Amino acid sequence: MAKIHENLITAICLCLEDIFFKDFYADKVIEYRFKQNRKWGSRDRKFIAEAVYEIVRNWRYLWFLSGKEVSDKQSDILNIFAVWWYVTKKDDQFLFDKDVVDKCLKEEVSPALKESYPDDLYERALSELGEDWHTIAKALNEVTHLFLRTNTLKIKRKELLDALALEDFEDATFVRDNEEGIIIPSRKNVFRSKAFKAGYFEVQDIASQFVAPQLAVEPGMRVIDACAGAGGKTLHLASLMQNKGRIIALDIHEKKLHDLKIRARRAGVSIVEPKLIEGSKTIKRLHDTADALLLDVPCSGLGVIRRNPDSKWKLSLERITELQAIQADILNKYSKMLKVGGRMVYATCSLLPSENEEQIKTFLAEHQDFSMLAEKTLRPDIEGYDGFYFAVMQRN
Repeated sequence: MAKIHENLITAICLCLEDIFFKDFYADKVIEYRFKQNRKWGSRDRKFIAEAVYEIVRNWRYLWFLSGKEVSDKQSDILNIFAVWWYVTKKDDQFLFDKDVVDKCLKEEVSPALKESYPDDLYERALSELGEDWHTIAKALNEVTHLFLRTNTLKIKRKELLDALALEDFEDATFVRDNEEGIIIPSRKNVFRSKAFKAGYFEVQDIASQFVAPQLAVEPGMRVIDACAGAGGKTLHLASLMQNKGRIIALDIHEKKLHDLKIRARRAGVSIVEPKLIEGSKTIKRLHDTADALLLDVPCSGLGVIRRNPDSKWKLSLERITELQAIQADILNKYSKMLKVGGRMVYATCSLLPSENEEQIKTFLAEHQDFSMLAEKTLRPDIEGYDGFYFAVMQRN
């Protein structure tokens, strides 16, 4: 087994320290380390990112295997790296107590410990999802593929595949049962590609790509994306509308709307109007104006833990309760922006019924002018994509 340079191991341990003991998000921490060390090549960057995410996914179980209590000491974090390396690579070139690890590997442990979830979060999901949660939790710890959505405003999917092949993405293939999706199993860095800079695609999981088409938008419509964020689904809607009509992209975060403007320019989208939500008046002025309304609401993110594995350590049950109140409030207030006869989609990247089916059941009971057209839950252990939920409703 090749020797790993000490500076790479140090970088990994510093990332873990920032994520778990300074409460920074994993993607931002890794991005920061890369900016601080621009001389690292693609192989080193790939190794660091994959190691950090893999250790974060198995953080709790690795500490159990080490036989130690969780600690922010650099020596202890280095020990966790050594344990991870031994368990995954079957190599003991680094110093650690091999006998303790081998003994712990033979022990029967709870599913929450084995899959490295906080007990309270695991039990909460189990109470809502039943025994299915065990297989879902396991699937959420698996490394997922990279998915792209073809920007059909600029290129056809077959042309995009050919363009990617010319840039060393020969393993890119079509996603079945999807007219725009492409999968890249190797998880190479697509953001540096000429195709990305030309606006030929967006990085977007297939489950997320299912949402925008549910609105059945057409060119010329007036559409509101009420929780637009950085605009992944906004841009998808623009593509489906052939860049004809108007999309009002609302959000409470000005930075995200700024990012949306940049993405829209790259994608060649001109029909999006980013608009900051400054209070209830912003929503009231838009009452009864939307032909179609997307509510991609804030949620626990339980369905996308495999992309954001550190989120399971940052998510509290209290926060889930807060999010449920926010979701209900958005449904009640924002739904008034939809015209009679219009279609509304409520979506989350959660799998908890309390954030999904139960929210919609309550909303429909209190709003007789809305009716359900369809609803679906996408599960990582079944479809193989991120966990997502959407409900399609019509205002009568």
